[in-house]
Amino acid sequence: MKAGSKYHPLYHHLTQSGQDEITLTLSEIEQLVGGRLPDTARTQRAWWSNRERGAVQAQAWMDAGYHTTELDLENERITFRKPIFNYEIRRQGETVMWNSEMIKALRYHMGVSQGELAETLGVRQQTISEWETALYEPKRAMSNLLGFVAERAQFEYGSKEK
Repeated sequence: MKAGSKYHPLYHHLTQSGQDEITLTLSEIEQLVGGRLPDTARTQRAWWSNRERGAVQAQAWMDAGYHTTELDLENERITFRKPIFNYEIRRQGETVMWNSEMIKALRYHMGVSQGELAETLGVRQQTISEWETALYEPKRAMSNLLGFVAERAQFEYGSKEK
């Protein structure tokens, strides 16, 4: 999130909150950003969607590590929450076999899109999508590569083992 962006103060507020969940009124958000939000913020749920591209306002909360989870437009209250990923670690020998939730958690931790993770791994964006929807799971060699990427990104996943 660029420091000069209109929504940077919202980003800053969320990153400094230290909370896993925070609810703000539209008035509070307007105070943070120093101006009135567009009318669509009061009337259209889509304005608050968690889009990775094309929405500067969404970039503010997503770059801060949050998603909008509860929208009460009638009472002008928005709840932002850090996503929680639940996954079980499976191993094949010494190799951690990556599953859909682990891949989503890694991508979220890295703050990248499916396309950006695909580029890092040398696969198509469609492959990442298929992994994240559990249509397919990565093979052993790709699981090893995911492990290397995770280590480089300082993504700690070993503590979730069951």
